[in-house]
Order: sequence, then C-alpha cells, then structure tokens
Amino acid sequence: MSLADDPGLSPVARLFVRLCEIPSPSRSEEGVARLVRDELADLGAEVSEDGAASMLPAGSGNIVGRFPPTREGGVPIAFAAHMDTVPVEPPIEVVLDGGMFTNARPQILGGDDKSAVAAMLEAVRQILEQGRPHAGIELIFTPCEEIGLLGAAAFDPARLNASYGFVYDHTGPLGGIITSAPWLSKIHASFHGTPAHAGIAPEDGRSAISAAAAAIDRMPLGRIDPETTANVGTISGGAASNVVAPRCELLAEARSRSESALSVQIGAMLDALTAAAAATEVDLETRVVSEFRGYRLTANEPQVQIARDALEGLGYAPELLSSGGGSDVNALLANGFPAVNLCNEMIDIHTADERIAVESLERMVDITRAIIERAAAA
Repeated sequence: MSLADDPGLSPVARLFVRLCEIPSPSRSEEGVARLVRDELADLGAEVSEDGAASMLPAGSGNIVGRFPPTREGGVPIAFAAHMDTVPVEPPIEVVLDGGMFTNARPQILGGDDKSAVAAMLEAVRQILEQGRPHAGIELIFTPCEEIGLLGAAAFDPARLNASYGFVYDHTGPLGGIITSAPWLSKIHASFHGTPAHAGIAPEDGRSAISAAAAAIDRMPLGRIDPETTANVGTISGGAASNVVAPRCELLAEARSRSESALSVQIGAMLDALTAAAAATEVDLETRVVSEFRGYRLTANEPQVQIARDALEGLGYAPELLSSGGGSDVNALLANGFPAVNLCNEMIDIHTADERIAVESLERMVDITRAIIERAAAA
C-alpha cells in the first residue's frame, strides 16, 4: 500500500506522497500537472494554463489557479512552485523513516519542489473549508525550473491579480528568507584538433582533449570569493584510445551575487580556454549563455515584510539569507513581479539522500495560511 492511502498521515503528507510518486523530470511534467489541475478543480479554482508547453517545450505550461477575494481590502498574493525535478528513473517508492519521507530506491525523492506544491494546495483547502477571509490568492505551478527557470522565465505576470509572490524552494530551517541570489552564466566550449594514429604518428596529431585539460588547469574554479563560484560540469570527446582526439567539448558555469564579479570570472575562464587552445595549436569555439539574473532584496520590500510578519506571528525568528542557488524568484523578479523565496527544510536535495520531515510539510501549511491571513489584513 502506498503511503498516499495511509489514513494516519495528514492530508498534506498524503498529497505530497502522491506527487512524489509521479516522476516528473524537466520537460516531462505532464503527470504532476494533471494532478495539480485536478486538485485545483476540486478546490473550485479558476484554472488557466499558458503556452509554455509548446514553446519550451515542456510537459506542461505554467498553470495558474485563481481564488477570488472573499473580503474587501488587503493585498492579493500568489504562491509559486515548480513541478519538475532533476532526472529520475521510475518508480519512486516513498517511505517514512523516523518521521522523514525519503525514496526507498537510491534516487531523489522529488520534494524539490513538490513539498511546496503540496503545502500550497493544502493551505488553500483549509482556508476555503474554514471560511477564512482572504484578499485573493493565486497559485502558480511552473515547468522546467531545474534546467534554467525556463517556465517562470516564460511566464507573463500580467496574468496575475496578485501584488506579491512567495516561493518555497530553498533548503534550510523554516524562517529563512532568501534576499540575495546569484546571476548565472554558462560557457559551451568546443576544441577542434587534428586526428592521428596514437601509436604510429602521435606527433602529427593535435589533441583536443589535451587542450581541454590544459584549459581546465588554467581556470580559477571552485569558490572564487564569498559571492562567486565556478565549475566545469561536463567534458566529452575523442573517438578511440588509439586516435589522437580530434574534438572535445566542455560545459562550465560561473555564478555570483555580484554581476560585475561574474563578468570578471567569465572573462578569466574564456582567457584560460583561449590560452590553452593557442598553446596546444587547436581551434576553439565558445558560446556564453546568460541563464538567469540575480537579485538583492532589502528588508523593507513589501513581500519580505509580509513574510517576516507572518513568521514572527507563528513564533519564528526570521533570518534574511543569501544563496548560491537560483529559483523561480530570479525569473519572476526579472519579469517585473515582486516575489521572495522562503526556506522549507528540504534536506540533501538532488541526491539519493533527499528527505523531508512530515512536520516540515505541516508547518509549511501553517506558514502559508499565516501569509494569506497577514496579506488579507494588510
């Protein structure tokens, strides 16, 4: 029996299990999207979906569930979460171990970001069932967050009535508020050498793999400064062990909470690539792609204030944090919609040790309700 059918679990925990048991790697979100649309319909939401599914492409467009206000005054707000995960092979077998949900198989659980999907839906269900007044709620569910925030980047905030948005998509204790996140750029580099027989005439060849290795050796990588990191993520090339490699490709990234520091770091990595190609006498092609923009929020931003007030009302001591990771908030802010990212106590995301506590899910529901009530009273 799936834990989704366990009557001893809270509604948000059962919904979370149902969501996690549907594999939804980026561009294959259709199963989770169907469940989300069904849940929204059961809640009586006005449901709409944009054309991002065909444009990206993805397994779903951006889904919005709208709940009109039930009181005058206050501030209409939105909550957002992404439906996709990093790659995973089905099935996903959710188990409960010491109060923690995890995957019985050595793969991700998918709580990033299905924990937020479940908490948002359950909080609104409770608000509606209890007849609590609100100033208007919109729930946004995005595809392809894990491969560059593509869904949120394609989303048009003009569709919303909400004034501010809240996202739960960061590890760390509840009460953490992410007020700074990085810019991210990727470098695609292709080295083109000269093939030769590695045993008969290696001196006639020019190894693209050797060039790539020399470039990596020259690059500043890892943590560059408190706000900047860099990494070479993949490298591939060559034809056979007895052929001097005619081609090699690498994919690298740099990210920083300082746009100027990112520019300097990307320049240093490109210089290393160019110098290595020249030294090994191979040709080089490079392409730099800006994946998303960073941001800095102050404590006085309205969405930050609403979150802080709601958290304090529940007894938390809110903490303003900086992150090295991006989220849909980066894209929403870039598109002109004020939003903020909140911690949700996910642990070891993107790994086979990923887990989240049942209690964390239930407390996320409480925080969501508190934000809705705070916004209604604003």
